[in-house]
Amino acid sequence: MDLLKAIKERKSTRAFKPDKVSRQQIEEILKLVIDAPSAINLQPWEFIVVMGEEKERLSRRLIKLYREKQISCSPGNVKPLAENFSKRGAESFELMNPYLEKMGQDFNRFVNEGSCNFYGAPVAVIMCLDNAFSKARLVDIGIGLGYFVLIAHHFGFSTCPIGLINAYEDDMKEILNIPENKDVVIGIALGYADPESPANQFKSPRDSLDNFVKWVD
Repeated sequence: MDLLKAIKERKSTRAFKPDKVSRQQIEEILKLVIDAPSAINLQPWEFIVVMGEEKERLSRRLIKLYREKQISCSPGNVKPLAENFSKRGAESFELMNPYLEKMGQDFNRFVNEGSCNFYGAPVAVIMCLDNAFSKARLVDIGIGLGYFVLIAHHFGFSTCPIGLINAYEDDMKEILNIPENKDVVIGIALGYADPESPANQFKSPRDSLDNFVKWVD
């Protein structure tokens, strides 16, 4: 794999084809994902892979829960965001919205119900963390997630991290029989992108490096 090419090409997919992904293909991805680094090699990540009818059942339940509870996607901030962060979010919305209008879709419904449906992907991967670990180990989960999306891209698959499921953690535990001592951290939609969907015909821009870096010489 040309790593730099994969980093530049890869983007989050929000419309998937129904084509199945085999267990063998997913295992091939995960065997490489767990080569990711972690603090003192704790390897704290745990994966729940939901496929087939069980994935469809999960999606139906999550969409129903969203319609009942109306817990939406959000940045998860506890204080008002600085202007630079808000500006990036607004720019992404403005870029995405014309494509959603082509589909006759409202932004909020598309993003929230889409997240609950894993955007129609045939596979939902749930990343969990044992709650014996401190929240610092979420860093390792993030590293594993980064490995996952790039390795999947190398094998020709598309992905989208799904953060909204964390808001329905208690329901997820009941639906998937996840033990109480496991925290649901994030989900990943996995499958093949639908190239015909307007939802996949844009890529969010990145800000200038100058806005992220402080040099100390």
